[in-house]
Amino acid sequence: MNLKQALLAGAIVAVPALASAQPVQGLYIGAGAGANFLMSEPNKGFGLPGGGTFGDHNGVNSNTGWMGEGAVGWGFGNGFRAELEADFYRNQFSGIQGLGGADGFENKYGGMVNAYYDFNLKPYGISWLQPYLGLGVGYQRNQWASVAGGPIASQLQVNNATGGFAYQGIVGLAFPIQSAPGLAVTVEYRVMDMPFTRNYNAVLDTPAGKVGGIQRMGEEINQSVLLGFRYAFNAAPPPPPPAPAPAPVAAPAPAPSRTYLVFFDWDKADLTERAKQIIAEAAQNSTRVQVTRIEVNGYTDTSGNPKYNQQLSVKRAQNVAAELVRDGVPEQEITAQGFGDTKLLVPTAAGVREPQNRRVEIILH
Repeated sequence: MNLKQALLAGAIVAVPALASAQPVQGLYIGAGAGANFLMSEPNKGFGLPGGGTFGDHNGVNSNTGWMGEGAVGWGFGNGFRAELEADFYRNQFSGIQGLGGADGFENKYGGMVNAYYDFNLKPYGISWLQPYLGLGVGYQRNQWASVAGGPIASQLQVNNATGGFAYQGIVGLAFPIQSAPGLAVTVEYRVMDMPFTRNYNAVLDTPAGKVGGIQRMGEEINQSVLLGFRYAFNAAPPPPPPAPAPAPVAAPAPAPSRTYLVFFDWDKADLTERAKQIIAEAAQNSTRVQVTRIEVNGYTDTSGNPKYNQQLSVKRAQNVAAELVRDGVPEQEITAQGFGDTKLLVPTAAGVREPQNRRVEIILH
């Protein structure tokens, strides 16, 4: 399997094994530029007017060139996005194998339809990096501009364009800019293939005079490394700073209360046997004293993103409340709610797995 096949097969087989949510949702734009490496192009020979070919099996080599692309796309909010791309490639020829030097340029331009999948690493505490894979199909136009080459510098002369189907595979890394929601710097490696035979109108300068014919070229492969950007227009802004705490006011002394703590494994909402014992003890004590209400408050540590943590804390609180009802506590006496990664029992920085913060508090009032 060659490099092109391995890249495209990997992009197809790579199932989203990490998570499906992504920050790109709705309209976005992107652009990139970088180095372009045009692989040696198979020369299928110069088609003579009377039949036959000349110079076949002599590959055409190129210097490192450059390419640029711009795109507009749409993110579906589930890890997938699609875009329309316009691109331009430029390489200067360096020689024809076995026939000497060559001069002139190949300019390639066209449009591609790309589909991507973005991997979300936020649940793993990585918010600064987002890998992605892509596949694209489209049309590319190849122009040979002022091409001359052969044993004599001007023996083969081409100044013509042709085009056809192309497809590509893309492996990329996005680096979101935290201070600018929606903006990300991107680094990409691309392989684009034009798998068809291309025919250029050409002139062959021979001792008997100039002969017109067709220069036939085989499959063309481009490899590119790009640096660029991507901007999503409807990215959520960063959360506002917390409101200042209200000034303390005199309040009547609170009624006596009793608190029970139930702890959870990382990223889990399941109740362990020890947790069920604590919940049962709380349920029994609620019948021995005069209890007017029972608060069930869920919390998480800071290892996930705030939205995910909020959902997880609610699930933990709901599971504890359901267990209290199974232990005989009237459902109408229970208030269950989640507070995510706020109100930490043990203060930590973002992204820290702290067991004591993964808890539910049962408060008997």
